[in-house]
Amino acid sequence: MRKRVVVIPLLFIIGLGVLVFVSCAISGVDRKKGEDLYRQVELFSDSLAIVRTDYVDETNAKDLIYGALKGMLASLDPHSQFMDPETYNELKVDTEGKFGGLGIEITLKDGLLTVVTPLEDTPAWRAGMKANDRIVKIDEELTRDMTLTDAVKKLRGKPGTSVNLSVLRESENKIIDFKVVRDVIKIKDIKEARILEQGIAYIRLSEFRENTPKDLDKALKGLANSGMRALVFDLRNNPGGLLDVAVKVAGKFVEKGKKVVYTKGRQPSQNMEFFADTDNPLLELPMVVLINEGSASGSEIVAACLQDYKRAIVVGMKSFGKGSVQSVIPLNDGSAIRLTTSRYFTPSDKVIHEKGVEPDITVEEGKIEITQSEKPKDQKEDVFRQIDKNKEIPGKKDPLDYKSDNQLMRAVDILKALEFYQKNGKP
Repeated sequence: MRKRVVVIPLLFIIGLGVLVFVSCAISGVDRKKGEDLYRQVELFSDSLAIVRTDYVDETNAKDLIYGALKGMLASLDPHSQFMDPETYNELKVDTEGKFGGLGIEITLKDGLLTVVTPLEDTPAWRAGMKANDRIVKIDEELTRDMTLTDAVKKLRGKPGTSVNLSVLRESENKIIDFKVVRDVIKIKDIKEARILEQGIAYIRLSEFRENTPKDLDKALKGLANSGMRALVFDLRNNPGGLLDVAVKVAGKFVEKGKKVVYTKGRQPSQNMEFFADTDNPLLELPMVVLINEGSASGSEIVAACLQDYKRAIVVGMKSFGKGSVQSVIPLNDGSAIRLTTSRYFTPSDKVIHEKGVEPDITVEEGKIEITQSEKPKDQKEDVFRQIDKNKEIPGKKDPLDYKSDNQLMRAVDILKALEFYQKNGKP
């Protein structure tokens, strides 16, 4: 008994000593980090004081601090930035979905001003700009040292005014000049919803906005009433939008309660999980999801989720790879910080940021040309036959023109093959 009484206090003392040692080590590390921070702040303070007193022209303290903040945020990643009050107000205007500009989503990629995607039916789209175009000049000014904020300001302007852009298109290894006339940009999330052929439906979603889930429900219901048996879900050139909306869209096709995406950051508050919450989702509908280099953020979340659960076949080209979360933090003088606080991960723990979503079947963009021999021989009879069926008259241009879209036609072929396989079983 006496030996046991002696051993227990001894173990307690040793354990207490280890605890104190570890605590001191941790506090020592924290103290060292704190001291290093104070030294760097002192360095900044000294530099600021020298500029204020010795610079050739008189300076404004606010301008100096704003400049330092812009440089600090720009050094982190292309998506973090300091916004002065004017820029922050412009950001708030953007969220209304109607603004004067060109209709392109841009970012800094590899240090170059890069087009994520041109929004469909906007001036940039009509001018022929493409995803991954590198903007090297804006109105003859080189963009080499231009910040994202400054570029956005230069690209915007009054509707009806024009801006000259020079872009490097690396896929063609050439510089292309564009003159783009600014317009009021009105975003329409669902660009197309129709039956293509043999019960194969097609929905093109251009962006994830507040009304998207309601609009998508309406489109799906209409297509179901028209005999939808399979779906091509087109997310090409979709730059993303609202995260919660992307989660709701994915949730319409996967089982309720399944994880759609999760975010991971340094702080516990930045680690979030998002789950499908749609009652009666479409679980049996055969699907193909189309993506390309212009598919980013929210569209990558949806495509990756459906791919991970083998709910859809993803077809096209690797997506853009914009998988980080930016939090906008207002400051007390009306300015704000947009800071990357976490990154997206797919249900199977794949990182989206800078990796993109790899399609299950890679199909390059291209146009299918219909040869003369494939055209109807008796044009007159075909016209009247179509009129009797109340269909489109041959020769009248189809706005979608899906049979000339290489990626879309491959998606249709895949769904036809799936239907054949399901009906006939294994060979």
